[in-house]
Amino acid sequence: MRVQMLGLCRFSYVGLRGYQKDHASIEERRAFLYDPRRLARRWLWFTTLALPGWLAQTDPDFALVIMTGPDLPEPYLSRLRDLAAGTPQLRLELVPPMERHLEACRAAIAPHVDSGADVVGHFRHDDDDAVALDYVAAARRDFTRVEGLWRSEGCLSLDHSRGLMLRAGAGEAQFVPRIAHNMGVALTIFLRPDQPQTALHFNHTKLPLWMPGVAVTRPLMFIRGVHADSDSGDMGPGVPWQIEKAELDRQLSRRFGLVRADLDRLAHAAA
Repeated sequence: MRVQMLGLCRFSYVGLRGYQKDHASIEERRAFLYDPRRLARRWLWFTTLALPGWLAQTDPDFALVIMTGPDLPEPYLSRLRDLAAGTPQLRLELVPPMERHLEACRAAIAPHVDSGADVVGHFRHDDDDAVALDYVAAARRDFTRVEGLWRSEGCLSLDHSRGLMLRAGAGEAQFVPRIAHNMGVALTIFLRPDQPQTALHFNHTKLPLWMPGVAVTRPLMFIRGVHADSDSGDMGPGVPWQIEKAELDRQLSRRFGLVRADLDRLAHAAA
């Protein structure tokens, strides 16, 4: 069975709806998203936390569509162009502002759906989160274990729910270990390639309304950034788990390819 892994990452996309922070007009949204200081912070989160894992996935057979607007200020638009040009798995889609956010997401994803695939593993990824280096491999492997459930329903969510909440504060990165179901990061929505939806079409907090779901609680699979620029602004519900500091630092390196000192500097800059 051919499983396509296809994700969407919105980088300061100017459009109405689709976010928890509301704005009355496109102009108001643009002014908020394109504020130079905010863009600098978002780029720092993206390149320090989110990007390393995608550049070093153990299974390189995936596509991550980076969705932004054609008027994204420089130097960020050129930087994204260069990233996409140099990395086969990264695809840049410039989508003009649209009032209906889900239509915009579909416009970004549709050109990259492999019609020859048997199933598409859709995922969303925020530019201030991280997935483990084996997320793509794990999602594809674990899907084969529950493929029969997908066949009977035509849709299925696979939730790799053990993660770390990274809070920026006190000049250093503070980590809160959580098992958080359907958080949105490291969450894969398996659909047929002829279905028009993307991962963004399903509210990740209400997935059981639309499809069966399977939670995989080991191993550690995601880091979620929680800071002043976060759209949601809080950690959300979850089950705490424990990890010693020395082991945490090892896991950051082994699972995510990240260095604690870099994350401390990121948290300090974002505080």
